[in-house]
Amino acid sequence: MLIKMLRLLMATLGAGLFASLAEASVFSLPQHGNIVGHLMAVTTHRDDTLLDIGRFYDVGYDEIVGANPGVNPWLPGQASKVVIPSEYILPPKPWTGIVVDIPARRLYYFPADRHVVFTYPVGVFLPGWKESLTTTSIIQKFKMPAWNVPKNIHRWFEKKFHMDIPWYWPPGAENPMGELAMETGLSGIFIHGTYHPWGVGMRASQGCFQMYPENIAQLFPMVPVGTPVRLIDQPYLVGWRDGQVYLQAFKPLHAYHKAGPSDLQRAVVDIKRFLAAHHIHEAIDWARVRRIVAEHNTVALPISVDTPSYETLAAALPAKPYAYAPYGPSANGAAVPPPLPLAKPEDQVQVQVTLPDAQRDH
Repeated sequence: MLIKMLRLLMATLGAGLFASLAEASVFSLPQHGNIVGHLMAVTTHRDDTLLDIGRFYDVGYDEIVGANPGVNPWLPGQASKVVIPSEYILPPKPWTGIVVDIPARRLYYFPADRHVVFTYPVGVFLPGWKESLTTTSIIQKFKMPAWNVPKNIHRWFEKKFHMDIPWYWPPGAENPMGELAMETGLSGIFIHGTYHPWGVGMRASQGCFQMYPENIAQLFPMVPVGTPVRLIDQPYLVGWRDGQVYLQAFKPLHAYHKAGPSDLQRAVVDIKRFLAAHHIHEAIDWARVRRIVAEHNTVALPISVDTPSYETLAAALPAKPYAYAPYGPSANGAAVPPPLPLAKPEDQVQVQVTLPDAQRDH
């Protein structure tokens, strides 16, 4: 079963391993199961960072770093293999409007007139702040927004950094809200761009959800006023694809769980509920579940008995050279960055992939 699954993985990836940037964030909804996308891998050249690669593939900081343990995010080095965790277990239904999974630091948009999902990384609230888990809607949209700083945020900057920040930030490149913003029905909470895009995928806001400028530029025109917005706390996502059960684990935000079951207990309950709800009778590798929960590496991984480990899956992924030069200074602000130039050919290294021997998997 193990080698069969690995060969299926490579065959699936073969034709469309490296989607264009415009295609990287949109997937057809699955006819069966609840998983979209696939793991990918690239090899680095000397000037790359994990943040550059993650941003190109619409993956946030925590996701790209969690999927590549032991790789220096700032200096991965020449010819390092980097896994792109672009396989996603979709949030619990209903699949309508916008859903933000706060511990996953990821937004999903399910347009009403198309059988697809758009998904993007987001920055979420800093420790010490907390957002309500609720359902609301988009009530207004703003191009080139101004920002009137709430009193609690102004006091927070004074207390934490001894900074007297302006009470009013006019539209423009220095506005923390970026160039596009969508206001929700929650007081002071927006989904918006940012003038600090490298904080996307981190805990970097006082409550709003921050997006890469190029992502909010794609999402903004698609979302009508009145679109429902659901905020959820789902650190453990359970999925089903091709006869296998998957688990995707993110670090829980204990602002929501100061007491109660342990992280492992929560994951086990989520798995058992999923199996019961979908009438799935599959033997689970509970030792692997324990490890996935402990590592919360953000990757959707099979947890059925006799399925490959993450190390085996990552080793078997075909890896082609990452083709683009790093983002330059023009990508450090609120504007959509220009198209990336190609990396120099001498900086690219091809890596051969060898499937593990079948006898070693038994």
